[in-house]
Amino acid sequence: MATSLLRAVLICGFTVLLVQCSSSPRVWTYNYENGKTSLLLQDQAVPPANIPEPVLRAIAAGNNIKDKPYRWGGGHRKIEDTGYDCSGTVSYVLHHAGLLNSPTTSDGLRHFGDKGEGEWITVYAKDGHAFIVVAGLRLDTSGSDGRDRGPRWTKHSRSLHGFRARHPEGL
Repeated sequence: MATSLLRAVLICGFTVLLVQCSSSPRVWTYNYENGKTSLLLQDQAVPPANIPEPVLRAIAAGNNIKDKPYRWGGGHRKIEDTGYDCSGTVSYVLHHAGLLNSPTTSDGLRHFGDKGEGEWITVYAKDGHAFIVVAGLRLDTSGSDGRDRGPRWTKHSRSLHGFRARHPEGL
């Protein structure tokens, strides 16, 4: 009986280990890495040196709209707008990085680029919400309390439950 119990415990432990190894992370977390990660100084993203030009343009774009108010549908009819929703924010950044021709919805961003996380830029999208991580910093319209407040850079962790990770080819 002790052998059967030990065998069951080992099988359960091995199964849990396999599931944890094969699953994508459930939470996005800021992890500073010298030369790869932007810093956040006074709500402004400061890029690391020697990053690819599209990534530098994406950071500059995020800095340009980081204090705009949240506005449902903002950034969809025109790239330059007075306020932005989540997908309008991501579209703005990707457009100014030269990676997207016209604004799209969070559903459209679920199919953007290649599957998985990118080295420099990752778009996280699900039905009803999207955000972008550029050089390690998250640009999102929802705050840590889950309420919409307009585009802001943040280092606060965020659940990835239900999100698809996508990235531009090569980035």
